[in-house]
Amino acid sequence: MGAEQQVRADFVELYGAEPEGVWAAPGRVNLIGEHTDYNDGFVMPFALPHTATAAVSRRTDGRLRLHSADLEDGVAELRLDDLTPESDRAWTAYPAGVVWALREAGHPVTGADIHLTSTVPSGAGLSSSAALEVVVALALNDLFELGLPRWQLARLCQRAENVYVGAPTGIMDQTASACCEAGHALFLDTRDLSQKQIPFDLAAEGMRLLVVDTQVKHAHSDGEYGKRRAGCEKGAALLGVDALRDIPYAGLDAALERLGDEEEVRRLVRHVVTEDQRVERVVSLLKSGETRAIGPVLVEGHASLRDDFRISCPELDLVVDTALAGGALGARMTGGGFGGSAIVLAMAADVDTITKAVEEAFAAAGFTAPRVFEAVPSAGARRLA
Repeated sequence: MGAEQQVRADFVELYGAEPEGVWAAPGRVNLIGEHTDYNDGFVMPFALPHTATAAVSRRTDGRLRLHSADLEDGVAELRLDDLTPESDRAWTAYPAGVVWALREAGHPVTGADIHLTSTVPSGAGLSSSAALEVVVALALNDLFELGLPRWQLARLCQRAENVYVGAPTGIMDQTASACCEAGHALFLDTRDLSQKQIPFDLAAEGMRLLVVDTQVKHAHSDGEYGKRRAGCEKGAALLGVDALRDIPYAGLDAALERLGDEEEVRRLVRHVVTEDQRVERVVSLLKSGETRAIGPVLVEGHASLRDDFRISCPELDLVVDTALAGGALGARMTGGGFGGSAIVLAMAADVDTITKAVEEAFAAAGFTAPRVFEAVPSAGARRLA
């Protein structure tokens, strides 16, 4: 039984009636552009084949019923009028936050029965939470005929995560889940939300992109992410700009000099400004068909995240170092940091050798065995039935 049929059958068993529809929304991998999204900068994610899937029906009595096939919990029942920011520390905060955000924005959502399941690895830096938010938002947008465009659904999902859940994430994850196209990476300007779909068909060029989930879990809301964001905002204020996006790459040295002995802020500013430039370089290289040449840019990005932003960890560094030693074209950590996943760009013929080397390196270091899989640029959120 496929995911769509299974989630539909489970919905019937839970709620005693057929759902009005089934939707899916993917997790994402960020190719390049890390911690630039909340600095009004550039990002370049693509959607994974791994998705959150939801069977949903409307209610008219102001109640929200939520269930996850991936947890032992029973059905959670909430009253829409009782939904309050930061009142929920369970997984239900993500779908409930979307309902709250839609209603707060004036959209007439009167309740829902929702059954969810997800194949997006949680805690791996692959946006499992955004996939949950976007699949619920898309379903409610369709069922209540709200007519909201994808970018606006992403904005509301971000608000749900920022305000309702209390995690200070940027706009990239939700936009990637909502808007990506198969066979493409999404070049997103997070200031004006303009998008360009950049062809990214590695298989046609004999290449592969691996995701290596280190199995080290992270949580954005535990403070470290927030500290980095606050440091970036301090840097922008000290430099007299709205956001670090406004510091041109050519003016970086002068900006760093103006920051004087603010060493931590200097490091954060240097990462964001150089990372925006790396995104633009990758876009240019892909457009000109020089896909192999993005490898060294990915490596530069990892060094910046490790040394300037200081959000890597021994497991992520081991993946990158081992993959490069094994012949990878490029590698870097991806996602919020402090664990999660790394990506490895390699020729197809080298994938098995690199995978084996990484697994052996983890075993030798006494680390938990990593999960390695191929990342294929896939479709964004969609209605399945």
